[in-house]
Amino acid sequence: QVQLVESGGGSVQAGGSLRLSCAGSRYTISNNCIGWFRQAPGKEREGVARISLGGTTIYANSVKGRFTISRDNAKTTVYLQMNSLKPEDTAMYYCATGPDYCYTFAASWYKNWGQGTQVTVSS
Repeated sequence: QVQLVESGGGSVQAGGSLRLSCAGSRYTISNNCIGWFRQAPGKEREGVARISLGGTTIYANSVKGRFTISRDNAKTTVYLQMNSLKPEDTAMYYCATGPDYCYTFAASWYKNWGQGTQVTVSS
């Protein structure tokens, strides 16, 4: 059974940084597109960043230039480095495995969702 576990969330002030981790088995992390998503109360889940098997990275416009997604050398963890955080980044953050070719942020194409990690940014 595929299992992904998110960690690293917390409370920070605007302008601060956090690094989220999405941990899984080497097979899962190495052989899947991995996406980071977030969901704020009353809002739909939205894609934030994704990384393909080959390492290609795609970002939502709202986080481009501030967030960086990466896969560690051991290929057991995908990170989301979040810098210059804003109050509007406040949400529950999730990771999940994505479709072949990692071509979409549509949440319906992703599966094996983790339990999420909360990020709160205060002004």
